[in-house]
Amino acid sequence: MNSLTIYLILVPVIGFVLLLLNILLAKHVPYSEKVTSYECGFSPIYGQNRSPFTIQFYLVGILFLIFDIEIFMTMPYALTVYETSHYGFWIVMVFFVILTLGFVFEFNSKALYFSQVQPAEDEDTEE
Repeated sequence: MNSLTIYLILVPVIGFVLLLLNILLAKHVPYSEKVTSYECGFSPIYGQNRSPFTIQFYLVGILFLIFDIEIFMTMPYALTVYETSHYGFWIVMVFFVILTLGFVFEFNSKALYFSQVQPAEDEDTEE
C-alpha cells in the first residue's frame, strides 16, 4: 500500500472514531436554544418570514467582501514577491493606495459607525 491509500483510509477512520467518542462521552443537555434555528442575532419570529433589520448588516457584509477580495488579490503577489520586479511592487502599492483611499472615504462618510437601533415602524411604542 502506498502512502496515499493509507492516508485516504486513515483520515475517515480517525474522523469516525472521534465522532463516536463525542457521541458517547459528551453531555447531552437539550434545551430550547439548541433546537431553534439561528436567525443572525435576532430572536426568531414565528409566522413571519421577513423581519425588518438594520442596514449595518449589509455594510459589514460589503466590507467583508472588499477585504476578502483584497486578500484574494494580494496572495499571488505575496507568494511571488521575490520573482516580481519593481514594476510588480508598484502595481501592488497602487492597489493598496486605492484600498486605503476607499477606507478613508468610508470612515469620513461615517459608513462604519453603527447608530442605535430604532424600533420598527409597525411596533406599538406606547408609554
